[in-house]
Amino acid sequence: MPTYQYKNLKTGEVFEVTQRITETAWTVHPETGDPVKRLISKPGIAFKGSGFYVTDSRPSSNSEG
Repeated sequence: MPTYQYKNLKTGEVFEVTQRITETAWTVHPETGDPVKRLISKPGIAFKGSGFYVTDSRPSSNSEG
């Protein structure tokens, strides 16, 4: 299940919640009842190494014949 970040709009606190993709976003803090907003963040995945770059995945124009 993905982890989402939420920000408490009153206090500025940022916290994480593990939710199903099909669940609706929270609008209130579960403990305090303060309004919250889901934050957009980068995915936690990074492609490193050969094979993940344009120059690695396509043959150069010189080698085509």
